[in-house]
Amino acid sequence: MKRHASLLLLLLAALAGATCPAAAQDGIGAWVKAGQVEARLVSAVRGTGTLTALPLGLELRLEPGWKTYWRSPGDAGFAPRLDWSGSANLTEAALSYPAPHRFSVLGFETAGYDTAVLFPIQGKPAEPGKPVDLALTAELLVCSDICVPQTLTLALALPAGPADPSDAANDVARAQALVPRGPNGLLRIDSVRATGTTLEVEATAADGFVSPDLFVETEPPLTFSAPKSVFSDNDRHVRLTLTATEPQPGLELAGRAMTLTLVDGDKAVEAPATASAGGALPVPAGAGLAAMLGVALLGGLILNLMPCVLPVLSLKLMSVVKHGGQAPAAVRAGFLASAAGILASFLLMASVLVGVKAAGGAVGWGIQFQQPLFLVFMVVLVTLFSANLWGLFEVPLPRPLADRLGGEGLAGPFATGMFATLLATPCSAPFLGTAVGFALSKGPAEIYAIFTALGVGLALPYLAVAAWPRVAGWLPRPGRWMATLKIVLGFALMLTAVWLLSVLTAQIGEVAAATVGLLMAGLVLALWIGRSARGVARTAGPALAGVLAVAAFAMPAAVGPSAGAAPVVSDARTRWVPFAESAIRDHVAAGRIVFVDVTADWCITCQANKKLVLNREAVATRMEDPSLVAMRADWTRPDAAIAKFLADHGRYGIPFNIVYGPGAPEGIALPELLSDGAVLEALNKAAGKGA
Repeated sequence: MKRHASLLLLLLAALAGATCPAAAQDGIGAWVKAGQVEARLVSAVRGTGTLTALPLGLELRLEPGWKTYWRSPGDAGFAPRLDWSGSANLTEAALSYPAPHRFSVLGFETAGYDTAVLFPIQGKPAEPGKPVDLALTAELLVCSDICVPQTLTLALALPAGPADPSDAANDVARAQALVPRGPNGLLRIDSVRATGTTLEVEATAADGFVSPDLFVETEPPLTFSAPKSVFSDNDRHVRLTLTATEPQPGLELAGRAMTLTLVDGDKAVEAPATASAGGALPVPAGAGLAAMLGVALLGGLILNLMPCVLPVLSLKLMSVVKHGGQAPAAVRAGFLASAAGILASFLLMASVLVGVKAAGGAVGWGIQFQQPLFLVFMVVLVTLFSANLWGLFEVPLPRPLADRLGGEGLAGPFATGMFATLLATPCSAPFLGTAVGFALSKGPAEIYAIFTALGVGLALPYLAVAAWPRVAGWLPRPGRWMATLKIVLGFALMLTAVWLLSVLTAQIGEVAAATVGLLMAGLVLALWIGRSARGVARTAGPALAGVLAVAAFAMPAAVGPSAGAAPVVSDARTRWVPFAESAIRDHVAAGRIVFVDVTADWCITCQANKKLVLNREAVATRMEDPSLVAMRADWTRPDAAIAKFLADHGRYGIPFNIVYGPGAPEGIALPELLSDGAVLEALNKAAGKGA
C-alpha cells in the first residue's frame, strides 16, 4: 500500500511540474488566460544579481482574428493599463511599445498588435541584489468584430543570485530591438510641414521603402487618416500625407509639437517634431526649390518633343523659313518675341492657377481641356490658323487678325509662342509632372517660379536661335516653294482641329461635336468664297465666317456641358472597370493587384501610353490576369473624386498611373511615360514578387 502511495505522489509531483512552468524555468512566469488573450511575465535574467535595471517583458498571445492596442490606439480602443502595486522590492516598471501595425476597419484607423507581442519592461528594484517579486494586474482591450476588456493577474519571482541569461533572454532582446527609437541609419524623417489640418512628412530609407506607415501623436490627442505615399529616388524617398480626422474648428497643425513613429516592416524610427508652416523645410529652403527649378527647366525643354506640340512645329517652321536671308538683328528679334509669347502664356497660366487655388477650386496641368468652351475656342483658333496659311485672310474684316498671325512685326511671332503653349498643355512630359505637382502643392511664389522655369525650357529652342541668329541663314531663301509648304502645313493643323473635335465629343456628344466641325468647314468655305468673290459677296463671306464661329461657341451652351457626352473611355477589350477609390483597399485585402490609369481624351501622352504600352502584348496579356483589377479614371470631364485622388498623391496633371497590391498597399506610382519594363516590374512588386 505504501509502495502504491509513493508512486501516486511521484506521479502527482510530475504532473504539477508539467503544469507550472514558473517553477520549472527560472525567469519565465506561467501563462494566464482570459477570454481570447493569454499573458505571462518574463525576465531576460534568472536572478537579480547586482542589476539596477531588470530587463523584463509582458508577453501576449491572441486568438486568430483578435487584436490589442498600442499606446496611442487611434480612433478607438485603449492602451494596456498596468498596476504593479502588489510587487515587492520594485520602485518602477517602464513599459516600451514595439512598432505597431495599422488596422483599417469601416473607415476607422487604429494601431496595435495581433497574433502575439512582447512588450519590453525595464524594472528598477528598490534594493539591488535582493529578490524581486513581480505582481501585475493588467487591463487589456482585445477586439475582433466585438471588443472585450480583459483583466489578467500575473506574477513572477526573481531570486537573489547571478543574473545569468534565462531562456527568454533572446525574446526580450528581440522585442527591445523592435521598439522605435531615434536615428538608426536605416530610416530618417527629413521634414514635417503642415497646412491647416493636413500634415506632410518626407522621409528617407537607406535600402528603399517597401510599405511605409506613419503614426502621429499630439497633445491633446488627435486622430489621423492613413497616409498617402508618393515614392521617388527608386523608393528611397517617400512623401507621406495625412489629414486630421474630425478636427475641432480652426485647427492648425503648424507649430504644434508631435511625436512621429515611422514604420516600414521590421524597421522603425521615432522622432519628436514640430510641424513647420507653409512648406518650410528644416533643410535650407532654397535647396528643394532650386532642384525643382532644374527639373522644370528640363521638363519644359522635353515638352518640345511631345506629340501634342508637334502641330505647332508647322508654325515654328514657317517662322524659321521666313527669316531665311534676313539680317541677324531681325532674326533675333523674331525669335525673342516667340520666346516672350511662351513666357507670357506660362505666367498667365500661373496667375489663373493661383487664383483658382485661392478660391478653393481644383487645379491641374491641362485642366482647361475639360471645358467645352475652351475646346471650341481651340478648334476655331486652329481653323483660323489653317485658313491663314492657305491665304484666305485677304479680306478687309479679318485683316487685323491676319496681320497679327502672319505679319512682318513682332505680334506674329509672339502669337506663335502663345499658341505653342496652349497646345502643349495636354501633354505631360517626363519631369514636367513632378515640377507641376511640386508647384501646385506650394504657395504662389513657388507656382510662379516653377512655371517661369517651364516656360524658359519650352522657349529654349527659340532662345538658342536668338543667341546664334546666323543659324537661320543656313535655311533656304524664301521662294515660290513656300506656297506649297503653307498648304501642306495648313492641312497638318486641320488634323489638330479634328483631334480637338474628338475630345469635344466626350464633352458634348457626337452630334453636337460634329455640328461644330461642320460649322468650321463652313467657316473655311465662307472665307474662300469671300476671297474669290467680288462686290458685296467679298464682304459677306468673312461676315458669314464670323457668324459661324459665334454659332460654334453657342453649341456647348445649347446642349449643356455633359448632355449626350461619350461614356468613359474604353478599349476594345473589356478588362477596364470604372475608377472607385473606396474599392482599392478591399481588392488589396483580398490579395488582388489594382492598376489605376488616370487618363483623358485630351491627354496625348495618355493615348501614347495606351497605344505603345498598355494595349501591347506583354502588358495587355498581364492585364488579363483574373487577380488583377484594371481601373480607369476618366478625367476628360471635371471629376472631383479624380482631382482629389491626384492631389492626395501630389499630382496635378496626367497621365498618372499607380499600382496597388499585397506587396504595395500604399501604391507604386509610375513615370509619366510608361514602358513595358516599368509596368511589369511594378505589377510584380505589388504582387509581392521580386522584380
